[in-house]
This record gives sequence, structure tokens and C-alpha cells, in this order.
Amino acid sequence: MNWEQLLSLKRYGDTNKRLRKEQDDTRLGFEVDYDRVIFSAAFRSLQDKTQVIPLSQTDFVHTRLTHSLEVSVVGRSLGRLVGKKLIEKHPHLQKVHGYQANDFGAIVAAAALAHDIGNPPFGHSGEKAIGEFFKTGEGKQFKDELTAKEYQDLCDFEGNANGFKLLTESRPGRPGGLRLSYATLGAFMKYPKESLPKRPTNHIADKKYGFFQGEKEAFTDVAEELGLLKQKGDDLRYARHPLAFLVEAADDICYTIIDFEDGINLGLIQEEFALEFLSKIIRSNIKPENYYALSTKEDRIGYLRALAIGNLINEAAAIFMKNEEAILHGNFHTALLDKSQYEAQINDIIKISVQNIYQSSEVVDKEIAGYRVINTLLETYTQAVNNSFNNTAAHYDKLILKDWSPNLKLENSTLYQRLSSVCFHIASLSDSQAIKAYKKIQGFEL
Repeated sequence: MNWEQLLSLKRYGDTNKRLRKEQDDTRLGFEVDYDRVIFSAAFRSLQDKTQVIPLSQTDFVHTRLTHSLEVSVVGRSLGRLVGKKLIEKHPHLQKVHGYQANDFGAIVAAAALAHDIGNPPFGHSGEKAIGEFFKTGEGKQFKDELTAKEYQDLCDFEGNANGFKLLTESRPGRPGGLRLSYATLGAFMKYPKESLPKRPTNHIADKKYGFFQGEKEAFTDVAEELGLLKQKGDDLRYARHPLAFLVEAADDICYTIIDFEDGINLGLIQEEFALEFLSKIIRSNIKPENYYALSTKEDRIGYLRALAIGNLINEAAAIFMKNEEAILHGNFHTALLDKSQYEAQINDIIKISVQNIYQSSEVVDKEIAGYRVINTLLETYTQAVNNSFNNTAAHYDKLILKDWSPNLKLENSTLYQRLSSVCFHIASLSDSQAIKAYKKIQGFEL
């Protein structure tokens, strides 16, 4: 892979390339990507989607929106640090093509801002609930009518793939989706493969999948435009865009440190653990006189969090540059933080967060409720769309579809397209919207 191709400013839906040296630096294309994501309805809905504590009413807890904003800030810093080093190492990128260090920061920031945009309500339990409906629930009846890959898309419903669909899918009056640059779309694609075959491997890019069968053509177009390395085999699978490693690192840094901070502020983890675990990452950077001068728990934890994030940003950038050649050749197979000197400390923090936050009764109780909500919506909507397609719709089915998107087109649709449209619709709902729809179906909204 080469940086000139990987940094493509061409927008999805364009027919012509765009050159960096012809860009208006006051309105750079990569920064336009950021703007388009942040003004999109899908991004705004993240303000009411679960990050860690589902449906929490406290002021402490991050939503998907605040988490995404923080990941984008960390990603911008990472991208700029790496961009500066890459321009020094490959000066022709600036001298010949006009790229600047901040371009890398803008690409990573935009991709990081969008990294959770396809996630359904109720956090990762929402993904699991959709998958379980098709794997073991009422949706299992459709298995024999779908291809193996189509069925797997539904059984392992993936927020990353749904995000790619949302960013690229054409709609009436909006060809090319959000029309983001190919570079930003490439950095967004953490798992550049389809849902099958599943690979029993430690390769980080094979952990999940990155596109549905419905977006296979769009994905291939992006991968080929960017010059991503096609991997051996009959399945569609590419090496990652190098900047996807930075998006992933930004996300890893934020959820590791900030989820931990949330747990402490909620009283699920004792404050003493913050000093014990985070000080091992901060080490010599901490100034005891500053820490003990802070009068509130929130300020003290915030001080430690800021230092820890700063250290991890610098280290992730250094790891990237050390392995840049391997990354460009598709020979780097782990997350950047897996190479961190603080890996043991990071794992300790994640372990205590799992025990005290992710498995807390508040989280488990709300996840149970989320499962019921999503299962009910899937049963109701799949029945309505299929009955309508088969001209057997009851009056109830017609009422359900009236409450749906005007963009829903059932004529000449395949079963996979109908089921995908249901999942896409449910995934687009915020937590509150999903609960409202559930209550309406159950007859509680009268």
C-alpha cells in the first residue's frame, strides 16, 4: 500500500479524483467529512444511545455521542503526531502532493467520530439481541431462504458493517450517502472482510466483519480505490487501511480509561483504584502536589485520566511509526495497544471494569430489558414487511408500516433486503425511541 493512494480525497459517489494541492486549506475535504458526520441525524441520535450504563439518568455517564466526540479528539491528536513523523519520513507527500501533518489528524478524527454511528440501541447487547433473534429466535425460520453469508450477516449483526451501510448507502436525493472521502471511509473500516468465513485467528482485522452482503460492491469500490491489499482466498478480505489502527487505538484508549473513570464516579469502583492503576501508566508525569490539591473526587480522577490518555496517545503513535512498514505491507496483525509497555496495566483496568461495571446489576438489568424491546420490534416489523410484500398484510401490519420510514421500498425486494431493512431501521433508533416503539406495540402508549 502507498500513502498517496491511501490519502484519497475522492468522495464516495465521485467520478473524478481530487488532488490535495488543489484543495482550499480553509475548507479541506477531510474536514468536510467531519462536518458531514457531526451534522447527520444518525450522529445526533448517539446522544440517546448507551455507551456503558444503559439508560442511566446520572450526569456522570457517557453516551455514544460523548464517547464518539472524545474518541475523535484522541484520534485527531494521534493522527497529527503520526502525520508529522510520516511527512518527515516521506517528504514527497508534502513537497509533491501537498499533504500536511494535520491532514492525517483530520482523517482519523472524522473516522473516529463515525466509528459507533451504526450501533443499535442498548450498546453491544443490542447487537447481540438482533443476532440472537435470527440465530435462536423467530428469525431462525428464514435460514433456508438466505445464502450462508446473508444469514451470517444477521446472526452476527455488526455495528461496524451497519455504520458502513449508513455512511455509503444512497437514498432519494442523497446519492453516495454522506459522500465522505475514500480516505476517511478506509480509516473507518476496522474489519475489512465479510461475515464468512469465520477465521479462528488472532489477526485483529478478522475479529469481526465490516460490511453486509448488500454493501459488497460499495466496499470493494472503496478498497480498490485506496489500494488496500487483497488477502488470499475466495472470500472478500483486505488488509486494513493503516489509519484504521489509529482509529482503533483512540477507541481503545477512551473506553479503557474513561469507562474506568465513569465507574469510579458512579461509585462502582473505589477511588483508590484510580491512583493504584492509573499511576502505573502515568508514572513520572504525575505531580502529587497538584493531585492532592484537588478537592473533589471528580477533579482528582479527571487529572489522572488526562495524564493517562496523554501518555497512551504518545505511545500509540510511537508504536505505529515503529511498525509503519509492516502495516503498509499488511503484516501487522495486532491492535497498537497490544504492543504497549502498559499492556498489563491496561488489562488490569479492563478486568476491574468488567467485574464492577459491565457485569453490575444495573447494566445486566437494563440489558435484559433491551433484549425484550429489540426482540419485540424485530418480530413485529419482520412480520409486517413480509406480509406486505406477499400481499397478506393485515390492517395491523399496515399501521406498523405507516409509522416507518417513507424510504421503505418493498417492491421487487429480496428476503435479505427486507430483513436487512428491518435491522437497519431498528439499529437507527435511539434507546428512548426503541422503548417508545415497544410501548406503542404493547399498547402502553394510549
